[in-house]
Amino acid sequence: MRRLGRSLGAGRALTLVLAWLPFSMGFGPHDALDPAGPQAAGISRLWWLFVWITTAVYVLSVAAVLYASLRRRSGGREAAGGAQRVPTPSAMSERRASNVVGSAVGLTVVILFVLAIGDYATGRGLHGLSGAEPLNIRVAGQQWWWNVRYNNPQPSEVFETANEIHLPTGRVVDLELQSQDVIHSFWVPNLHGKKDMIPGHTTRVRIRADRAGTYYGQCAEFCGLQHAKMRLVVVVESPAEFERWRAAQLEPAPEPATPSQRRGKEVFESGTCAMCHTIQGTLARGRIGPGLTHLAGRPMIAGNWLPNDRGNLAGWIADAPKVKPGVRMPPNPLPPADLQSLLDYLETLK
Repeated sequence: MRRLGRSLGAGRALTLVLAWLPFSMGFGPHDALDPAGPQAAGISRLWWLFVWITTAVYVLSVAAVLYASLRRRSGGREAAGGAQRVPTPSAMSERRASNVVGSAVGLTVVILFVLAIGDYATGRGLHGLSGAEPLNIRVAGQQWWWNVRYNNPQPSEVFETANEIHLPTGRVVDLELQSQDVIHSFWVPNLHGKKDMIPGHTTRVRIRADRAGTYYGQCAEFCGLQHAKMRLVVVVESPAEFERWRAAQLEPAPEPATPSQRRGKEVFESGTCAMCHTIQGTLARGRIGPGLTHLAGRPMIAGNWLPNDRGNLAGWIADAPKVKPGVRMPPNPLPPADLQSLLDYLETLK
């Protein structure tokens, strides 16, 4: 038993370390108990309801076991000091035992009904969100990044980004969740529960963020080698700030201003980069990888795994599989001068 206890303690410590590791490496915490919207608030209330009720049941159960154990021990000592006879239960004690058991059964039934009703009410609340003119966003999970498309009845107002979602406070958002390859699971704990993304099937869910801030999500279904490095950032901002961000996303990429930047654009359009990536306003129209029109404005790259600085970007371009083994982006052995020019160009894409 002592060895088992040490093993369980070591396992719990390892679990805590693994859970905290992504946060210590620059990626923020996921906190389902710090809700920023009505659905997450409902889930949080249900969690606390279960915690308090099960804690009370546990405490009462332990107290009952201790009481029975101590009473039996004291009764045994009295019998040892007196005549050796088997005590027979009285009718009153039998009636008292029956009442205790009946009360415990009744209380158990009531607790189960309370938990079931709480779960049902929370489920209704998750699907009962309504609002005028909801924002429509399609989120597609891929190995191992997120493609985010802001839909609009006007085709010229449609745009895409990668691994980040911007939302205005107080506005209902319709999310269309899809998968392009295997089963993924969309989970932003501060805003909603987990939603599986099944290939060939669109899952629709509504969310609303009421508090501005930056919240973090994660694929919650094992989807391959780099599952742990498939991360998502949700930026909730005021409606005015969101509209400014949206207008900037609709703008094409700026034209390069220096000879090195112009050379970098040529490298991008004439090489393998343009076969997989899109940059608005250029010849690059690839649809396999993330759009790069505003790459320099993103704080992270590689599925929100690496800070978006020149060194990490150079390493990612040159040999992405070495950074994230299994990633589908092939190595690009560019000459050093072309790589530096390409970096100069990509740093203008804000």
